[in-house]
Amino acid sequence: MRSVVVVGDAMLDVDVDGHSDRLCPDAPAPVLNVTGETTRPGGAGLAAVLLAAGGPAVTFVTALAEDEPGDRLRELLGRAVQVVAGPAEGGTVVKCRWRAGGRPLLRTDRGEGRPGAGFGATVAGALESALARAGALLVSDYGHGVSADPVVGAAVARAVARGTPVVWDPHPRGPAPVPGATVATPNLGEARAAVANPDGGAATLPEVFALAGALLARWGCGALAITLGERGAAVAHRHGARAASPAPVVTGGDPCGAGDAFAARLATLLATGSTVDDAVDAAVTSATAFVARGGAGAVRWDGDRWRQPDDRPAPGAAARPAVLGLDTARELADRVRAAGGTVVASGGCFDLLHTGHSRTLAAARALGDCLLVLLNSDASVRRLKGPGRPVVPAPDRAELLAALECVDGVVVFDEDDPRAALDVLRPDLWVKGGDYDPADLLETPLVRSWGGEVVAVPYRPGRSTTRLVAAAAGMAEPAGG
Repeated sequence: MRSVVVVGDAMLDVDVDGHSDRLCPDAPAPVLNVTGETTRPGGAGLAAVLLAAGGPAVTFVTALAEDEPGDRLRELLGRAVQVVAGPAEGGTVVKCRWRAGGRPLLRTDRGEGRPGAGFGATVAGALESALARAGALLVSDYGHGVSADPVVGAAVARAVARGTPVVWDPHPRGPAPVPGATVATPNLGEARAAVANPDGGAATLPEVFALAGALLARWGCGALAITLGERGAAVAHRHGARAASPAPVVTGGDPCGAGDAFAARLATLLATGSTVDDAVDAAVTSATAFVARGGAGAVRWDGDRWRQPDDRPAPGAAARPAVLGLDTARELADRVRAAGGTVVASGGCFDLLHTGHSRTLAAARALGDCLLVLLNSDASVRRLKGPGRPVVPAPDRAELLAALECVDGVVVFDEDDPRAALDVLRPDLWVKGGDYDPADLLETPLVRSWGGEVVAVPYRPGRSTTRLVAAAAGMAEPAGG
């Protein structure tokens, strides 16, 4: 994979975590009992380490002050990226979130991080060299002045002229993107600010595309990808094409850093030759998963790279899943139990999903805090149902199940029955439809061996995959079909 260059304003992010259960005696302010503190690169620095975590070699061009936070930031960045730093004035920007139970109580900001005298001359040679071999360039502007430096602007313009893909993540206090940039990625508020529109709340898609058209005419980019938070992103191209990339559903999570995750993934994909539309679509999915895993607050150094400790959605804060590996599902179950929750599992072939299935699964989920569905693989279904089954292959069956709001994860197993998977997951409840008698199930003794229980929930008679398949087989195929 070719390298990626990031140009932008670095800052130090600090999270001070604790719990709060009382107020100050002398003021109506919460007392935070501190339990831990974490630091990580912020701003364009976060985008740089997220890029590096994704695989490419990263050169990060920024301004760093000669102070203690600046030294700490150099050390954190240098673990994963090549840092090209010019002087900064006004002190390192430090953003500190004070959090209780994972929720912010207060954020304090200090420092200015402005490029100092001679910044452009200091970074010019290394920047030009890095851009000459780069597969893509990300300009991550946080309004402190790095992207506004004329030397930087001229280097970016030369990269555009050479055909290097350029992602420009703008800021209201920063300069306009260099004309010809491949794609600019303002959020809705930034896009409105750029055309002096007041914030009107959630915009309709036609309004977003009109906004994008105005910015394309003003900035001269190849495309505009306006990010819309939980609604995904809308893309408008200079040649007139339009596309929308809706985001997967997320409950909870932390949106801090989502824009950096989006821009970083976009730059990575453009460096590999992806089209803008495909890259935006994948970046929306990636940023959504980033939010679900805890956002910037979950980014940690893991011995050899920066990553989020849990690369999967957490219970109660998850993008809709598709297929989970057995180990991943076990970790999800362990987290739910550790939080005092009840793990529920159900299973079957689910060949043609019908209301009997959906009602059984909804009833199962209502009994606990997490529902894992164990799904027979295609080979397993053939052995149980015959050579004409399944009608629907396992990946599609898993995706349909995962789309149900009540389902937290789907695990595909190859055996004739789910006992091996159950022995790994050890759910508190194993739920089947009322057409099954728990006493007759092979898995009942196993589930009860660890203190679990087997439960039957009301069954809707007259609904079955076998009947649906038989009915479909008996229908005459229309002429020409």
